[in-house]
Amino acid sequence: MISLDAITLPSELQWQDEFSWSAVRQSAEVSLAGSLVVQEAAQQAGRPITLVGGWISRGVLKQLYAMAQVAATERTLVIGADSYQVLFRHAEQAIEAIPIKPCEDPSDDDFYQINLRFIAV
Repeated sequence: MISLDAITLPSELQWQDEFSWSAVRQSAEVSLAGSLVVQEAAQQAGRPITLVGGWISRGVLKQLYAMAQVAATERTLVIGADSYQVLFRHAEQAIEAIPIKPCEDPSDDDFYQINLRFIAV
């Protein structure tokens, strides 16, 4: 099950960047004396969570869109047994929605393929 606050999201959404991020941050520089200086630390927050490939109704999409328009509001994202405190990732397109069957006057029952972008805080 995948949910964002009280909204149930499609179970077929895939966490695209789940294993492409590391909490370990590192810098490596050569000192004036010629030795290598390496510094490492654990990043406390900032993990990207990109969910791709699900279909949702326009009605649910409108709810997600309204949530995304409220700045600096932490949301609870549940993916299976794991829970994350997240913000919508507005530095990139937070919500990407493409109509499955484009029409002139869509109803709340029409479906869209979505990609959702969050950042763990």
